[in-house]
This record gives sequence, C-alpha cells and structure tokens, in this order.
Amino acid sequence: MNGDVAKRLSRLVFLGTGTSQGVPVIGCGCDVCRSEDPKDQRLRSSLWVQQGETSVVVDTGPDFRHQMLRSGCTRLDAVVYTHEHKDHVAGMDDVRPFNYRQKQRLPLYASERVEATLRRDFHYAFHPASHGGVPHVELRRVAESSPFVIEGVTWQPLPVMHAELPVHGYLVEDVAYITDANAIPEATLALLEGVDTLVLNALRPQPHYSHFSLEEAVDVAHRVGARQTWFTHVSHLMPRHAEAEANVPSGMRFAYDGLTLERRDGHWVEVLNPASTGA
Repeated sequence: MNGDVAKRLSRLVFLGTGTSQGVPVIGCGCDVCRSEDPKDQRLRSSLWVQQGETSVVVDTGPDFRHQMLRSGCTRLDAVVYTHEHKDHVAGMDDVRPFNYRQKQRLPLYASERVEATLRRDFHYAFHPASHGGVPHVELRRVAESSPFVIEGVTWQPLPVMHAELPVHGYLVEDVAYITDANAIPEATLALLEGVDTLVLNALRPQPHYSHFSLEEAVDVAHRVGARQTWFTHVSHLMPRHAEAEANVPSGMRFAYDGLTLERRDGHWVEVLNPASTGA
C-alpha cells in the first residue's frame, strides 16, 4: 500500500447502493419500495473515490449521469470497472462532459471481458472515423490480480466470483470494495488481511445464486475482521434501512446513497454531505 501521506485517499462517496433494478423497483408496491426514507431509495451501485483533487469512479451504471449531477462531481480522472453487466457499464457515454471540461481522454480500467463489452456497446467511441460528439476514452487492461497505479495510489484487483462469472473487487489502501459476489477465493481473502474498511454486497436475507445473502455477507465480514463493514448492492427484499441496520453485528452497517466517508485521524468517518443526498 502507498505510504505517502500526501497521496492518501481522502474521501469516499457512495453514488449508488442498489441492485440492477434499483430501489424502488418499477411497478412494485412493497413496503421498502413505498418507503419515504431517502436511505431506502437506491440507485445502481457505484463509488466515488477521491484523493485530494483526483477523482475516480468505480462503475458507470445506468444512473451515472444522475449520480454525477447530484454528487456535485466536476472532475473525473479515471473509471475503474468491476465487471461487464449493464448495471455497471451502461452509463459510460456520459463521461463526455468530463472530456469537454478537461480537454483529455479519460482512462477506463477494465478487464478483457469488460473491454469487449464496452467496445461492443459503445462501438462508435472506438471507431477510427468517430466524430467529436463521442466519449474520448483510453482503455487500460486490468489483469487478474496485478496492481495498477492511478495518480500515485495503488489499486489492487480482488478476484471474486459472481456465480460462474469472474469479476473484480478492489483494494485501495485500507479500503476494500466488493460488489456482485457470492464467493471469495482464499487468495483474495489473504489480500484482505488487515483491511480497515470493507464494502461488501448483501443482496437480501434469502440465499441467491450469484450474490451474498445478508447472513453470508456477515460471515465474510467476520472472517475479514475489518474495523468497519458497509453493506451495499441491497435489494428491495431487504427490510427497510433502519430495521435492517438495527439487526446486524457491531461494526457492520448498511451503506446508503450519498453516504460520505472522510479520513480523519487515520480512520474513515461518516460525514454529512448534502450535495450527495436527495433524488
């Protein structure tokens, strides 16, 4: 991990903490989907990682434009992708305003499968004869578990399984971010030793074939032993935020859209961030 204090991560903003359908789900009248608590209203999962003036976003799902507007993000230096499913890549086209503002191509860190999906779904951005009104991006390959560096900070890929699909979580300094997983190999668990803050998917109370249930996520969190665990990628099948959070062990909480963590005195602390809340 990078020991240069001047380059340490300073801020984390949860842009979205929901599943592929988001919460509320279209046409659903369940108790959670009808909740007026903003913490029960979840856009598709994404994280904004800040290191001083440097901004990196993990995944650009269908809500990416809305997330950028409500978070107040005005600079983006890179996007890092976990995997190729639509709820994690569909918003890539909306990086264009950052191209216009910053007058440069935007690096996209992606596995071979994610790169193939981006090249297929956004083919116009990669065509040799593309015009000026397309995303200007530069694909950079993420290998299975080989670290890479963004603006002086090391990103360690964390190979995990999403049913039969290999996907990536990431370890960045003392923060681990894992979404869309239902199994973590022993080699990846070894990389998580000593992590301070774990962000982990917990889809619902009931078992699921490609995501951790809440019970499974709690078991993984106990095994990792992070000082603080935040559950994300939460569906409308989980109880309302307040009820769900009241029934998890100490040191574990449910993330919510707009949750902002800042590094203070060596630890990540929850702070109020009005710009990141609201619909």
